[in-house]
Amino acid sequence: MKKKLMTIMLAGAMSVVATAAMAADKLALQLKWVTQAQFAGYYVAKDKGFYKEENLDVEIKPGGPDIAPVQVLAGGGADVVLDWMPSALASREKGVPLVNIAQPFKTSGMMLTCRKDSGISSPADFKGKTLGVWFFGNEYPFLSWMSQLGIPTDGSADGVKVLKQGFNVDPILQKQADCVSTMTYNEYWQIIDAGLSEDDLVVFKYEDQGVATLEDGIYVLEDKLKDPAFEDKMVRFVRASMKGWKFAEENPDEAADIVLENDASGAQTEKHQKRMMREIAKLTAGSNGALDEADFKRTVGTLLKGGSDPVITKEPEGAWTSVVTDKALK
Repeated sequence: MKKKLMTIMLAGAMSVVATAAMAADKLALQLKWVTQAQFAGYYVAKDKGFYKEENLDVEIKPGGPDIAPVQVLAGGGADVVLDWMPSALASREKGVPLVNIAQPFKTSGMMLTCRKDSGISSPADFKGKTLGVWFFGNEYPFLSWMSQLGIPTDGSADGVKVLKQGFNVDPILQKQADCVSTMTYNEYWQIIDAGLSEDDLVVFKYEDQGVATLEDGIYVLEDKLKDPAFEDKMVRFVRASMKGWKFAEENPDEAADIVLENDASGAQTEKHQKRMMREIAKLTAGSNGALDEADFKRTVGTLLKGGSDPVITKEPEGAWTSVVTDKALK
């Protein structure tokens, strides 16, 4: 009887050890904004079991107007965050040691969308106009662009008046602003859905203006990467995430459906998310997740050309690494 009891206890102990060994590594990802197709690759990776295949238990934390991903990361509320590079580099220069470990988005989707009846047909026509601009780190590409154009943002006659734009397009619809900030995959279509036609608008893509900067990169804190276990977790996370992104590119409608299933707010619509996903696929196309050094240098160059008030004041060092993607993409 004693031998049988010992056998049972040994089996139980081995089961506990095996379960512990199989327990997935927990990881919290903080999104830059609310649940939408902009982040489809991560939701797809979770839904399709790509994270599970890498022994990861990923919590995807939606963002919002009152959530600053960098602050969440610095405060220990997430292991990894998504951010635009201008914001990330500005934060790094101010003392938050952010490091880009992967770059799923190859192309910028940022635009300035103007009413044609405002008389704007080129950037030279911005002077004396009111332009809606997002803040919380999203203003940096705009400010750099205006600086390069030599247009003050102080509201003077030879400058522009900057309207601190909420995350909607009301200012252009209500004629409170001549132009507003939009993304190719989101706010532009909100304007169209609200009743203005494409013929009513003039669009300036940051890519076409030579001031495009990298968006939606994957960032962690520099010190964390010194831990081999954390680095390994990031390698697995990036590998699974890029698998999710490639699936989303190839299956945009299914990816949008997965996003909708994860939208706890119920605010998103099928039409908008499927359209968004098709536009997002254009921005991730051409990226395998590895940051192109030329794209990084272009972004830095744009930000340094900020005149008397540049976004960053010096060439950043250690702001990105290929260590994770080199291993993840083998």
